[in-house]
Amino acid sequence: MSALLEHVMSPEVRPFAIAAAMILIVGSIEVVSMLVGASLSEMLGTNIDFGHPSDNGIINAISWINVGGVPLLIFLLLLLGAFSITGFLIQDIARLVAGPLPATLASVGAVVVSVPLVRATSRAIARVIPKDESYAVGLGDLVGRVGEVVIGPLDQGPPGRVSVADIHGNRHFVWAVAAPSSSPLPQGTMVLLVDRAGSRFVAVKAEDELKPSKPSLSN
Repeated sequence: MSALLEHVMSPEVRPFAIAAAMILIVGSIEVVSMLVGASLSEMLGTNIDFGHPSDNGIINAISWINVGGVPLLIFLLLLLGAFSITGFLIQDIARLVAGPLPATLASVGAVVVSVPLVRATSRAIARVIPKDESYAVGLGDLVGRVGEVVIGPLDQGPPGRVSVADIHGNRHFVWAVAAPSSSPLPQGTMVLLVDRAGSRFVAVKAEDELKPSKPSLSN
């Protein structure tokens, strides 16, 4: 056990060990976020749109790699996993042949191998995972929808959280503040999302005729 730990923590494989640890950390965060009524994958997927051309070269590059359209969190886990596994394999092969490579050189090789591997894997996964219509809904489509304050109150200060269903009935948890003319909106208040700035929405209290007839989340 100590020999395995020493091998994993050796300098030449440290970047790949860190990538493996990040998989555990990200997975744990996702589990905890789901337990508190949110979702890390949903927050990532709705804050960045990889489906359309962008002025940002990094986003365009990720869009090309993520050509299969898998959720962003799955893409990140695939990328970390491919980088980690490929890096360990490169160093193991190099150790058998002549000796381990410098960590930087091995990392470059792992990236070169991982990019097409992740692209192909994401396309394969996209064919078999159920398609969730919520992925086709942008943040702008939530403007005009009625939701419920789940973390509040909403005021003109730091944003709170609003639970809102999209046109397909899929639920999103978005950041929101009260409109400048609005009084604070406490937790449990039904609100109308009237505007958006980036990933932050502006909300006002929903009129009675706009409120859904079914019980709210707080009930």
